[in-house]
Amino acid sequence: MTKAALETTYECLDHLDEVDKVESAQYRQQALDVLADNEIDLQWRQAIADRLNEADVLLGMTVVGKNDDSY
Repeated sequence: MTKAALETTYECLDHLDEVDKVESAQYRQQALDVLADNEIDLQWRQAIADRLNEADVLLGMTVVGKNDDSY
C-alpha cells in the first residue's frame, strides 16, 4: 500500500460521522485491512488504529442511549 493510500485511509477515519453508513463501513474495512497487513509500517498501523478507536468512542457516545435500549 502506498503512502498516499495510507494517508487517505487515515484522513477518511476522521470523517466517519459525516458520511452514510455504507461509506463509513468501507472506510472502516480499509482501516482493518491496513491493521491486518504486517508489511505496513507499525507507526502507520498504530496511527490508524488510534484514529479508528477515537471514531468508535465518538460513535458510542453519540449513539448509546438514543433509544434507551442500552445501558
